[in-house]
Formats: sequence, structure tokens, C-alpha cells
Amino acid sequence: MSELLLTPGPLTTSAATKAALGRDWGSRDGEFAKLSDGVRRRLAALPGVAATHAAVPVQGSGTFAVEAAIQTLVPRAGRLLVLINGAYGRRILEIAQRLGRACIAIEAAEDQPISVDAVAKALADDAAITDVVIVHCETTSGLLNPLVEISACVAQAGRRLLIDAMSSFGAVPIDGAEIQFSALIGSSNKGLEGVPGLSFVIAELAHLKTCALNSTSVSLDLYEQWRGFEANGQWRFTPPVQVVAALAAALDQLDAEGGVAARHARYQHNCATLVDGMRAYGFETYIAPALQAPVIVTFRIPPGNWFDFQRFYDFLHARGIVIYPGKLTKEPSFRIGCIGAIDAGDMKRALAAIGAFMKEQSTGRLAANG
Repeated sequence: MSELLLTPGPLTTSAATKAALGRDWGSRDGEFAKLSDGVRRRLAALPGVAATHAAVPVQGSGTFAVEAAIQTLVPRAGRLLVLINGAYGRRILEIAQRLGRACIAIEAAEDQPISVDAVAKALADDAAITDVVIVHCETTSGLLNPLVEISACVAQAGRRLLIDAMSSFGAVPIDGAEIQFSALIGSSNKGLEGVPGLSFVIAELAHLKTCALNSTSVSLDLYEQWRGFEANGQWRFTPPVQVVAALAAALDQLDAEGGVAARHARYQHNCATLVDGMRAYGFETYIAPALQAPVIVTFRIPPGNWFDFQRFYDFLHARGIVIYPGKLTKEPSFRIGCIGAIDAGDMKRALAAIGAFMKEQSTGRLAANG
């Protein structure tokens, strides 16, 4: 039986996506340039912004694209407001500080959404803020932040919004007609169900065109990357050719499934199946149901000192199921993902293995109490 990756990415991929990795491509060949152009256009079309934005891919993980976006799109003399309620928001703040960008932060608890009122007040109080950045789905916890409301708040204040949509893009509908953004940042290996090695920024062209020489990095300069694609369809540096091909195949499958809305419905069913099954075993979720994204679920470590995560992890891994440790700063936890080329049947397979672990632990406790 194949390994089941219940993680936020890399994740379980389909046979068709894996098959797309089997071909060699010439990175400067016209056929590959056409493939890359098609991927770029399809990415920008997913949130419905192909007329106003351009997708600029970057070689590397999602963090590469986050850094490229801040490098390029936040002016050197600008001021960035970072909205934080988890590890990925804190990482963005660290990136901005390392780059020498002036920045301030609003921080909420890891189980609470970003306050729209707090954002409005910060923007009203500080006219120097030029840009705001938010993590849509904070995979530290699995919480979904109020993107529509935050976007409206930022737009009303006349500032630019950058969205880290790493684990939400392709998994949760994002409508560019409803949500105004200067940049939306994503990755190939999460909700799009591709493989690792490629990330991208869907950048507003009107702003991107003003960003020449803003980046202090050569390889992470989105402006120059975009200019290269527009000039001749070429990547400036060696592209991950097989990863691009796998993403093209994954986008075909997204279309065949019925688009993001249909994928979102499948992920919601996966999530509900998981949460119901885990609650039946006595596990508590960390995030309230109204805030839970159908991407990854954080579970509290049960009380009583009987539960050992490493033993739990090893038990599941031996049965071909891979989960994630917790990432919360203040409470022990673990996480189980709901995304990838999986369905409710796969979640039930995982739950059966978890049930076997619970039975083994219960038997052991009974024997110890004699």
C-alpha cells in the first residue's frame, strides 16, 4: 500500500502528476517555454486576475517566493505592516527585518484570527505604512484568517496587500474581484497538488512595473524575472523543468475535478471525516470549527501523560501514514493534513490506524494498572 502523506505539503500526488515527472525537457527549448507560459497564465486565471496581474514563478520553496515578493514589491523606503498569528507570520517579519525594511506587527494568539479593527486602527494611526502582509491559512494551527474583510480594510485605507496563500491557494476559493491584492504568493506542492521545487507570486502589473532595482537580490528579483518571461518566455536561471511539467499536469487535474470550488469541497469532506473520527477517539481540536481551514488540523495532546507523540508517529509511519508534529509555541500538539490527492477513504484508513494505536495504548495502560 502506498505511503499516505497527511501533511501540508509535500503531499500525496496522483499517478498522472508523478508520470509528468518522467520526461526530460530542454530548459531553453521553445516547447518548454510554451509550457511555462501556459502555467503562468493558468495560475493568474485561478483567482480571476489575468487581466491585471502576472504570475511570476520562482525556483524554490514557498519561502523563496515570500522573500522575493517582499524584496521586490515593498519599497526600500516603504513600511510594512505584518499580521501575525503563527510561525509563518513571524517568519515574514524576520524576512522583512533581514532585508532592512521598516516594519511593524500586529500579533494575535495562535487560535485567534487577525482583528480587522486592529488593522484599521494601525493604518489610520500610521500614514507611513505602504504595504500590509497576511498569511491566509496559518498552517501553524490550521486557522483561516478573514481575508475578505482584511482586504476591504486595506483597500479602503489606500494601501497595498500581500497575501501569503501558500496552503490556501487551490484549496480555498480566492476571488480577485472580491479581494484586492498587490501580490498573492503560492506554491506548487500544496493545494495545487504538484510537487516541491516551484513557488510563485501573482503580482499586480501596475505596481510590479514600478519596482525595477528595488530588490537587493539578483536571483529573487521578481521584476527581472517577470521581464525575462515577457521578453522571450525564458527563465533567467535554470528552471525546475520536471516540476513545471508536473504542475501543468496538476492544473489539468484541477480543471477536470471542477476547479477550486470542487477541490475545496473534497478537502472539506476530508477534514470533517478526520475531525469526527478523532473526536470519537477523544482528541480535541485546537481551532474553533468556524475558523478551521480544510487544509491541516491541529490536535491537542491528550491529558494524562500516556500519549507519546514519537511513539504515535512511528506507529502510523510503520503503516504507511505520515503526519506532522505540532508547531504551536505555547501548547503541545500534533497536526494532520487534509489536502493532496486523497479522499475520505484515505482519511478512514488513517483513522483505522489511529484506532489500532489507541487500542494498543489502552491495553497497555490496563495491564500496567493490573
